[in-house]
Amino acid sequence: MKGRCADTVRGRTGLSRSTIWRLERRGEFPRHRRISPNAVGWLEQEINEWMVAKAQAS
Repeated sequence: MKGRCADTVRGRTGLSRSTIWRLERRGEFPRHRRISPNAVGWLEQEINEWMVAKAQAS
């Protein structure tokens, strides 16, 4: 599984950084993972699944 950094996730989802963090805190967005001491990322598969679920819900 590939990891995705915050800039890539923002570009793919169209969400701002603050919106991603807010949704994540509410449990409405996949949880991030620490990929280095100064960076976090998300699993590409989880982001793809989240995007499919959002599209199906609308």
